[in-house]
Amino acid sequence: MAELAGLVQRLEVAVGRLESMSSSGGGGSPAAASGAVSVYVEAYDNLLAGPVAQYTALSQKIGGDVQKHAELIKQAFSCQRQLLVTASNSQKPSDSVLTSLLAPVSKMIQEVQAFREKNRSSPLFNHLSAVSESVPALGWVAIAPKPGPYVKEMQDAAMFYTNRVLKDYKEKDKMHVEWVNAYVSIWTELQAYIKQHHTTGLSWSKTGPVASGRAPSGGVPAPPPPGPPPPPMDLGKSSDGDSGATNHNALFASINKGADITKGLKHVSDDQKTHKNPGLKAQGGPLPSGPKPFAARPTAAANPSRTLPPVLELDGKKWKVENQEGANGLVISDTELKQVVYAFKCNNSTLQVKGKINSIILDNCKKLGLVFDDVVGIIEVINCKDVKVQVMGKVPTISINKTDGCHVYLSKDSLSCEIISAKSSEMNVLVPNKDGEYTEIPVPEQFKTVWDGSKLVTTATEIAG
Repeated sequence: MAELAGLVQRLEVAVGRLESMSSSGGGGSPAAASGAVSVYVEAYDNLLAGPVAQYTALSQKIGGDVQKHAELIKQAFSCQRQLLVTASNSQKPSDSVLTSLLAPVSKMIQEVQAFREKNRSSPLFNHLSAVSESVPALGWVAIAPKPGPYVKEMQDAAMFYTNRVLKDYKEKDKMHVEWVNAYVSIWTELQAYIKQHHTTGLSWSKTGPVASGRAPSGGVPAPPPPGPPPPPMDLGKSSDGDSGATNHNALFASINKGADITKGLKHVSDDQKTHKNPGLKAQGGPLPSGPKPFAARPTAAANPSRTLPPVLELDGKKWKVENQEGANGLVISDTELKQVVYAFKCNNSTLQVKGKINSIILDNCKKLGLVFDDVVGIIEVINCKDVKVQVMGKVPTISINKTDGCHVYLSKDSLSCEIISAKSSEMNVLVPNKDGEYTEIPVPEQFKTVWDGSKLVTTATEIAG
């Protein structure tokens, strides 16, 4: 089945080439008029027929949400190929036209990330997260002068989740390991492709007509006009997933203004410039005229965020604890071994979980205190700030990711617990003494890596200060 899906993918690539040839007969660059596909479009087709086709085939074999997600990724690459065909036959257009050309790729990136957010309870959530965290790499077409390193940055963002997939399936199902390798190779091959054909940014034709917002005949439909600029970003608020991923969603929207970005500026005459009119310096006050101070502009408070109702309920095998504010004394007592607890956006609250359960996840929580008895799987702390976790019984693994401030209180029975951390700070583990008191030990945040002649050796270092 996987081999058949790969064959279908390669046939689709071939059809895409034929469509590009037939659509270019009505004008354009000399290369387009001759019906030839440019070198870098052909190289991109090799990428689609190689790692992308392999990833799609394995996703279909896994099925479920992974297969649906792969269909969106496939559409995203198809939209990007159409953009490359346009760039190979046309000269670079104005910013407003470029925005409309980039819109289909931007839309598909958002759909891929939205799919993950809608399926947080999926048993394949780590697969979806790996794809969602790295798909902004397709925004390289709007990056200059170094699109290659940008793709590498997005590839690294997926590593946390790909490692978890490898850990979960390494001994159970090798197909998932192959899936990870195929998906990671997409971005590795894309970096090599960019380095060879678009080193300083998307390469546009030096001849041919200036690109328009219309798709070539036989290609995909013309993209819709760009929407309004995005709302002001709330830098103090973390997104449901990774705030870095949210920032990358604004990648294409940032060029919406184009040349209009300077229209709000006012001309300053020579008599208003302090370096040409020393008398202004002696006044010691504001300039005679000019725009009001930036602080006088409306603040983000004018657009209050929507408050969602608090949730504490059992949904199937999942205890959902969401949107709790100042709720001290939350208790989950009627538990079973197969159940999980998922706490999302709980602030200034305390939660106690009694009995033995499968796993606990804290996501986007601030100043939350968690006390639990026994967990047979893992405790995950993701995108949190200033949380405290206390183990009363046993837990094999605690994972801390993208979190600032996490105190872990271990019990005597949980001293063998593994603590895995990434992109986090202010982490402390408190170990019980014989007299019942705790000794606080910081988790290293700084590391030293050296080459010993055959491999890299990394050791933790103490931060001086």
